[in-house]
Amino acid sequence: MRTIVDLPADQIKRLDEYSKKERISRTEAVRRAVAKFLPAKTKDRKWLTDHPAIGTWKRGEGLAWQRKVRSEWGK
Repeated sequence: MRTIVDLPADQIKRLDEYSKKERISRTEAVRRAVAKFLPAKTKDRKWLTDHPAIGTWKRGEGLAWQRKVRSEWGK
């Protein structure tokens, strides 16, 4: 599949630097980036639990915490 993607100049520069260092085409560099971004198996959802943002909510029940914080706004 072919696609057109607009990238900012700084990203193109970094992509070109990476491509030159790895001795690959810009196209191959983009393929590798997409491969790393997407999970290997779409039915395997383990990649979701490995995401750095998963489990960041450590304050207990969300709604109770939200009400407590908002109650402080008027004080």
